[in-house]
Amino acid sequence: MSLGQPNARPEHLVDEPANSDRFIGGLSESIGGPLGTHAVRSRVRLPGGGRFWTPARVVLLLICAMLSFHWMQKSPCRDAAWVDMKQYKYFCYTDVLALYYAEGLNEGQVPYADHQVEYPVLTGAFMGVLGLPVHNLHERGVVQNDGQTFYDVNAVVLGAFGIAAVAATLAVRRRRPWDAALLAVAPALFVSATVNWDLFTVGLTAVSMAYWAKRRPVLAGVFLGLATAAKFYPMLIIGALLVLSIRTGKWKDFFVYVGSGVATWVVVNAPVAFFFWESWKKFWEFNQLRGIDWGTLWYIGAHFPRGSGQYGFPFFQNLDTDPKHATLNILYLGLFLICCAGILILGLTAKKEPRLAQLAFLIVAAFLLTGKVWSQQYVLWLIPLAVLARPRWGAFLAWQVAEVLYFVSFYGELMGASGRQVFPEGVFVLASILRLVTLAVVVGYVIRDIRNPQEDVVRQTYEGQDPDGGIYNEEPLGEDLLEPPPAPALAKAG
Repeated sequence: MSLGQPNARPEHLVDEPANSDRFIGGLSESIGGPLGTHAVRSRVRLPGGGRFWTPARVVLLLICAMLSFHWMQKSPCRDAAWVDMKQYKYFCYTDVLALYYAEGLNEGQVPYADHQVEYPVLTGAFMGVLGLPVHNLHERGVVQNDGQTFYDVNAVVLGAFGIAAVAATLAVRRRRPWDAALLAVAPALFVSATVNWDLFTVGLTAVSMAYWAKRRPVLAGVFLGLATAAKFYPMLIIGALLVLSIRTGKWKDFFVYVGSGVATWVVVNAPVAFFFWESWKKFWEFNQLRGIDWGTLWYIGAHFPRGSGQYGFPFFQNLDTDPKHATLNILYLGLFLICCAGILILGLTAKKEPRLAQLAFLIVAAFLLTGKVWSQQYVLWLIPLAVLARPRWGAFLAWQVAEVLYFVSFYGELMGASGRQVFPEGVFVLASILRLVTLAVVVGYVIRDIRNPQEDVVRQTYEGQDPDGGIYNEEPLGEDLLEPPPAPALAKAG
């Protein structure tokens, strides 16, 4: 048997984080370091000769494994026997199971028709489509623990949308498939995947952005409309497109996108709003009347440890005294709009137009950093956008560790609020500050990349183009940039 000489490596290769990312490169030293410039990449081949373990398949395997581990982490709570604060001690609380009972699904109540739901229409429909058949099966004696069955079914379906989000990320990162691994192995995904129904919206939003990248604005708008009908945050992405349309003067696809999105949202919402108006507007009223929520900037101000057993500043504490929270609503919305104005100025004055994902990430991050509500599962909104905006492992994982620390401390805080003190209030405030600061650091890095596009690793891979930008690129991406590069030549056994 003889060993042939490999051909020269092609100019464009799939990005290898061990070579392009200093953090991963440093970790790789423990197993011998990154592959060298002239190293021969081996393949695992099927009997027919095809390559099986491609980067995309490895990433999809990782997300399936992560979702399975998440289900195991939540398993102590699946039986719905939440006694002695088990749901907090084991960090396994989930709205999915709690609201099966709170929203009357266990009694066969139809969302909006029989019971007002605090969520947008498509999320309420999601709950009903899965919950009512489970209730029916329980009534017929087919399933014994209907709450557990409801959670398990939701975990499977939400997991499918999580996999769809990873697949959509892979679709727009054909030259950088390992970027999607950031999403697949995100620690915050492990602890938050089924805390609520946010993965449903995250999957729809990711598909919308993938269709936009492929210059299919109608389908992109339809999925945006569906995503916004499930949670409201996806509409913020329109702001990113607006900045780029102002910058480039390209409006046709923007209006098609927005128009198809609005039409889809209306089609989904109109029947419920027409027949069950009081139930439909519950979501809007509920959000307007909500006060300062856990872990937000406003919560930190109202509970900051000042020493001598004193917590919080009167200015922030007084914001929560008004039952309608009018001043709080004005302040947080005003602060968010100021951030949006700054993002607009940044987008219009940068040397090169920012990438779509960079602007979308900045807007959604600003919404959370300034908002009065920042629920633990909202991190799922940001993870796919952060991966697309700045696929660098170091700062990303630092932020994710902070999110996990916040998650753990939050359950300790809930135990304290339930009468069993675990740690002083200052511990939770510190975890909240750490989460806020690490996210702000990632925001700062994204702004730096916008101001200095030569620092942007995505543009480096795509020859200065934006793989997510669709029509906003100076010229259409060539097929050589849309498709993965040819695999490196391999040594052949003779």
